Amino acid sequence: MAESDILDTPEAVENPVAGIDQSVGNFTYDVKYDFDAGTGLSERTIDYISSVKKEAPWIHEFRLKALKAFQSMPLPTHWATKDLENINFDKIRYYLASGQKPKRTWDEVPDDIKKTFERLGIPEQERKYLAGVEAQFDSEAAYSNIKETVAKQGVIFMNSTQGLREHPELFRKWFGKVIPTSDNKFAALNSAVFSGGSFIYVPPGVKVSHPLQAYFRINAENFGQFERTLIICDEGSEVTYMEGCTAPKFSTSTLHSAVVELVALKGAKIQYITVQNWAPNVFNLVTKRGVAHEEAEIKWIDCNIGSRLTMKYPGVVLKGRKARGEVISIALANDGQHQDTGAKMIHAADETTSTIVSKSISVGQGRATYRGVVHIPKHLKGCKNNTECDALLINTNSRTDTYPAITVRGDTHAVQHEASVSKVSEEQIFYMQQRGLTEGQAMSLSVNGFINDLARQFPMEYSVELKRLIDLEMEGSVG
Repeated sequence: MAESDILDTPEAVENPVAGIDQSVGNFTYDVKYDFDAGTGLSERTIDYISSVKKEAPWIHEFRLKALKAFQSMPLPTHWATKDLENINFDKIRYYLASGQKPKRTWDEVPDDIKKTFERLGIPEQERKYLAGVEAQFDSEAAYSNIKETVAKQGVIFMNSTQGLREHPELFRKWFGKVIPTSDNKFAALNSAVFSGGSFIYVPPGVKVSHPLQAYFRINAENFGQFERTLIICDEGSEVTYMEGCTAPKFSTSTLHSAVVELVALKGAKIQYITVQNWAPNVFNLVTKRGVAHEEAEIKWIDCNIGSRLTMKYPGVVLKGRKARGEVISIALANDGQHQDTGAKMIHAADETTSTIVSKSISVGQGRATYRGVVHIPKHLKGCKNNTECDALLINTNSRTDTYPAITVRGDTHAVQHEASVSKVSEEQIFYMQQRGLTEGQAMSLSVNGFINDLARQFPMEYSVELKRLIDLEMEGSVG
């Protein structure tokens, strides 16, 4: 099938600055799917998904209402690009699965799927430093496991399908409350066809010492992945969650539209780390938001690499007194790519603090955009915000844009905003070449220096990999 069947534009250009090694994820296996909803989106699609998942009637009704909302809402125009108009929703497959129940040991995982995750190194990572792992293959989790010591503490870590089935009261209490169905068109789409994702509950006072990780893999062509993640940290608890995302490079387009909801109750801490490595045919349209109660903390760490278009603006609603929110992001855009990323901080209580640090790199004809919202109403007291947006341009045709929207009312708040755009200078590259570096090595050193302070906040495994791959991928990207 030609890309024109999905899009009205030419084939996307492969990204030579892949970040988390594009070649690692650029493979696919022929898989026999037991469940396939076919192409196109209608009530029949919803009926099929609910039927094969054996869902409760309220979930089916929730999906149908979300479908109506999706169909009635226009594509976003304020925070969007015209590229969205090229998505043909009638050509996408909304549900594909080789099985309904995730396996608990690697030996039980079907061979064709197991090969994928072994090639990506998931079992090794789990043995080394993870407290638990979910591995989602297309629409459903293929593998799910949590360390016994963590489970004994009362921590729940499973895919969302299981969460709905095994913990309906807890799941339903928070599901769709942080991000309502009508939040935006793609949140409505996710609400209609969601499948997979992670469900985490951490009991009061429990501090999960090692990260929990989910890995989302798109294997099928013309496919849409719509995972739904819900993390609830009860009072005084702490957790770090990491997600990795890959897809092979097809000639046709792929859609990824996730929804992530975080709830940090009094004094709780959630750190959510994303390293995406989407192929350049992926439309990555994600809604992520957390609610931080009194003295709670939510921190998003985001590395956006690959994809044709990424639109992602992690947010925190600072609901309780002295709540804290932070977004740290790195975006890398190359030819045929647009990284449209940012953050939203909504202050809703006294003495709340928010921090946004964004760094973007534009190479070739790539475009990086920062969009941010900070809102502090007049009736609050003692709120603080610091926003920093730094962009690095490589090549004369690359582009960067910054659209900060900071609304502060009242006279007891402290707000800072700083933005800078710089370009790697020819003199700097020449100087390093005179000391024995190639042009690519010199450019890589400049890029790594630019993001070094943020990369240090990633877990060591990710920051080392990020640096190594920038070293590889910057070769030949100057011109």
